[in-house]
Amino acid sequence: MKNVRISKALRLAAYPALLALAVGGCASLPSSAELDAQARAMLQASFRDEGIATMKRLDQDLGQQACSSDQAPPEAVAKSIESEAMASIRWPADGRYLGDWKEGEKLAQNGRGMTWTDKSAEPAANGANCYNCHQISKQEVSFGTIGPSLYNYGKLRGVSNPADPAAAPIVQYTWGKLWNSKAYSACSNMPRFGHKGLLNEDQIRHVMALLLDPRSPVNE
Repeated sequence: MKNVRISKALRLAAYPALLALAVGGCASLPSSAELDAQARAMLQASFRDEGIATMKRLDQDLGQQACSSDQAPPEAVAKSIESEAMASIRWPADGRYLGDWKEGEKLAQNGRGMTWTDKSAEPAANGANCYNCHQISKQEVSFGTIGPSLYNYGKLRGVSNPADPAAAPIVQYTWGKLWNSKAYSACSNMPRFGHKGLLNEDQIRHVMALLLDPRSPVNE
């Protein structure tokens, strides 16, 4: 019992010193802002322009900055991101939302584009890489699960004729989601195909047809 009492006394005596050491150590740690600055400096020092992949890709917009944390952005910030993204959507000037679903399937299967070895950053050279994140066609056995299944996307939403005015809300939503996904979810992981120039309008029309055309294998 005597040894126990001595050990306890030593611990109590040492506590103020340990506390001061802990507080001093915490006080010397960099702030979040300082750590962010260090991380940016490290990235800037670690990369260089190479072909079409330029250092500009390291620049973050409001949505990327707010969503690069393990904490969700405040509601007001999220709403601001979504509002800004919604305003960026360019709707088809001729009102034509659908293209050729067969071309859309080719785009969904194609993950090429935007690497430093590519000769052009033009959207026409890119694929949409949809199967990397989604199940789409029932015939495809290899697909990712980062995003929800899109099989029967149009069928489940009752789109038997995409040109029908009654189908307009889901047709417009799908276009907007493909153009800039952050308009509907501030921290969406989905590529902003139109906003970032990854796909052009015709390519987006083809992907739209893959998802919504009743003749597409997606809706069989």
